[in-house]
Amino acid sequence: MKVWPLAIAAVSATLFAPAAAGAKPAPVRMGVVLKGLDNPFFVAMYEGVRAESGRRRAHASVRAATSNADLDGQAALARALVAGREDCFVVNPISATNLVAALRGANRPIVNVDSPIDASAAKRAGVRIRTYIGTNDFAAGRAAGAKMASLLQRGGTVALIGGFAGNVNSRLRMSGFERGVRGSRLRVVARVDADYDRTTAEAAAERLLHSHPQLSGFFAVNDEMALGVADAVRSAGKTAAVRIIGMDGIPEALDAVRAGSISATVSQYPYVMGEMAVEACLAAARRARLPARVDAPVTVVTRANVARASAHFPRPFRSYSDPFERILAGRR
Repeated sequence: MKVWPLAIAAVSATLFAPAAAGAKPAPVRMGVVLKGLDNPFFVAMYEGVRAESGRRRAHASVRAATSNADLDGQAALARALVAGREDCFVVNPISATNLVAALRGANRPIVNVDSPIDASAAKRAGVRIRTYIGTNDFAAGRAAGAKMASLLQRGGTVALIGGFAGNVNSRLRMSGFERGVRGSRLRVVARVDADYDRTTAEAAAERLLHSHPQLSGFFAVNDEMALGVADAVRSAGKTAAVRIIGMDGIPEALDAVRAGSISATVSQYPYVMGEMAVEACLAAARRARLPARVDAPVTVVTRANVARASAHFPRPFRSYSDPFERILAGRR
């Protein structure tokens, strides 16, 4: 697993805005606040920001929380950026509300990526979000449920492994999964939270395998936890009998799908989210009108297509829509 060694990183290049003949062009400056770079998902998002800011000749100042439990620390990073001279902000909050107070008073465009800021809390604080870029978590969970139903056509029992208690993304993914198995012979018998942590998920899966010895499958709302579940299933000698579906499409999970220890992952593309966030910031800085929400691409990856998924990583192997690229192309 690739782990970025610093909690604070900076990415620099220059984007020249249109200027009168002979005038010195001004760079567009972006302040970017991400979740912890101890998770490869957010490393990929960082790398997408870095690549796109370089390609677009933009200047991005990137700050990341020390971990995905560092709510106050992330808020302090956001508060410091808001006090600076950036022309636009990209925020990837740990929770729906932990950055709201820090963003109060920001008078430059705010782009929200991956984890949504609570709309009601933002409105009360006078914080305006120009656009949200992220996975349709309910739809992604529904796709995972449909895949599980196709893998277990004879029916069985399934356990759901969520992230942090109360996390919006986690809740939507589990609800979507339950919608995806509706009408099948599958029955969800347990829902537990494992804090998006591999070791915690492994321990939870061990307990569930003991209390539900006939368990047929697990859905974990991220791949780190799916890998922990796979560790527990392997230790119990049940790899051939229990189906596991994760979500994210990180490299280690793709390897596990290829090896057969995980049945599938609903691959998200945080690298693309990072690219789109930079594009959205640049478009907003140019006073373009942005869509309120853009769904990032997702793909269900199984052994049938994992080779293609790996070959194209960190991008999707299928085409996808990018409205921000079209906006920027129209404003050249």
